[in-house]
Amino acid sequence: MSAAPEAVDDDLPPYVGIDLANVRLVRSEHDALEALADLLAGDAIGFDTESKPTFAKGEVSTGPHLVQLATLGTAWLFQTATPAGNALAVTVLKPVLEDERVLKVGFGLGDDVRRLKTKFGIELRNVLDLSTALRRRGERNPLGARSAVERFFGQRLQKSKRITTTNWALPRLSDKQLQYAADDAHAALKIYRHWKANSPA
Repeated sequence: MSAAPEAVDDDLPPYVGIDLANVRLVRSEHDALEALADLLAGDAIGFDTESKPTFAKGEVSTGPHLVQLATLGTAWLFQTATPAGNALAVTVLKPVLEDERVLKVGFGLGDDVRRLKTKFGIELRNVLDLSTALRRRGERNPLGARSAVERFFGQRLQKSKRITTTNWALPRLSDKQLQYAADDAHAALKIYRHWKANSPA
């Protein structure tokens, strides 16, 4: 789920996210089986969720409405706003997110973890919240994805409020929504890999 906007240097070159051709919406049982095999094959995956915004006072969110899981090669998107989407999603989400061998990495994951437990009964295991893991000594505020992309890659990750606050429960998502959602999970995994490769033993 997206956090509040972060201050980022606008003069930096833009971050180039995952190619849209490698963003896969899971729409069939065949897609689900492919996703399951891909996501369980590695030691770590990127993770994030999106929920339809709530505006009315007292309105309770029924999210997440989209769950994003990414390997370095593919971002898998699961729409959970319909019974059919729910059924497909759970066949993949539960075994992957509860698998203790696969590390799930992302930013600001507390709300995502709570909502997945409430909506699906999923108990996430082996989760690393990069917001706190990458925080430097003396830093008080959690690190967001935009700040992390700037720090590690010297690039600017676009976070459009117009896209962030769109309706993620729609049956058909725009290419911009798909790209935004996929980049959140995929960038988290790229940052984790870069951090691990360049950290002291």
